[in-house]
Amino acid sequence: MAGSSLLALIDDIATLLDDVSLMTKAATKKTAGVLGDDLALNAQQVTGVSAARELPVVWAVAKGSLVNKAILVPAALAISFFVPWLITPLLMLGGAFLCFEGFEKIAHPFLHPTERAAHARALKEALQTPHKDMKVIEKRKIKGAIRTDFILSAEIIAITLGTVATQTITLQFMVLTVVAVMITVGVYGLVAGIVKLDDAGIYLSRREGALASRVGLALLWLAPHLMRTLSVLGTIAMFLVGGGILTHGLPPVHTAIADFTANFTGVVPVLLSTLADGVFGLAAGALLVALITPAQALWGRTLKPSK
Repeated sequence: MAGSSLLALIDDIATLLDDVSLMTKAATKKTAGVLGDDLALNAQQVTGVSAARELPVVWAVAKGSLVNKAILVPAALAISFFVPWLITPLLMLGGAFLCFEGFEKIAHPFLHPTERAAHARALKEALQTPHKDMKVIEKRKIKGAIRTDFILSAEIIAITLGTVATQTITLQFMVLTVVAVMITVGVYGLVAGIVKLDDAGIYLSRREGALASRVGLALLWLAPHLMRTLSVLGTIAMFLVGGGILTHGLPPVHTAIADFTANFTGVVPVLLSTLADGVFGLAAGALLVALITPAQALWGRTLKPSK
């Protein structure tokens, strides 16, 4: 009896872990857009930090990210248990935010043409001024990166929760925990590798061997291009994922896309459906930016003290 019970328990645990594995794969696939953006944004956060402090800064932000997820996972479970009807609106809100964030990134140079140059000048001045307290600047960067991570982590947790909303609370907890830990380790491990890519290139380029030198020069060339590529792919994925969330949450739109793609065979329906999600996400992002940006400017002028 005891042996049978133990085997049954082991079988249940194995089945549960298999379910967690499958649901985790589905959840991480859906959060691809946020991950690409998360990776690019966090790698950019250490720009301007001295080479010796890059990894400590990444580690500090990673610890802050774990704290963020330690707050968000219980909050998500509480929503799922007490107010499950709130999951779909939150998911739609997250999808809309992804689309808005993606289009705002594209439109930012046109909407705020002087902001990037001003930021670059301020950073250059801070790095070239000896009396500047670099620890203060570093702490400010870490706090800013952790705030950014909180928003992106909230999106990831919301998308994951939507994926496992119909599962038991135990399975939801396990999937959310696995996704939270896996994404934190994966993203910040890659961030650490990316920010040290140029250092590896410099080291190899100074070696005597011709092969090592060529690899080093290739890494030095690759580092900035990799960052830009990640940013572009992250933005595209944000429209695909955000648009997909919105179209699935709007039955008429989802039905229209399904009816249109049903006329094709093979992989074409999947490709067309994904493209339609991306186009819808792009349009939704453009509309949200057109509505929110003037409102933000008006709000800023309202709060600005009159002279």
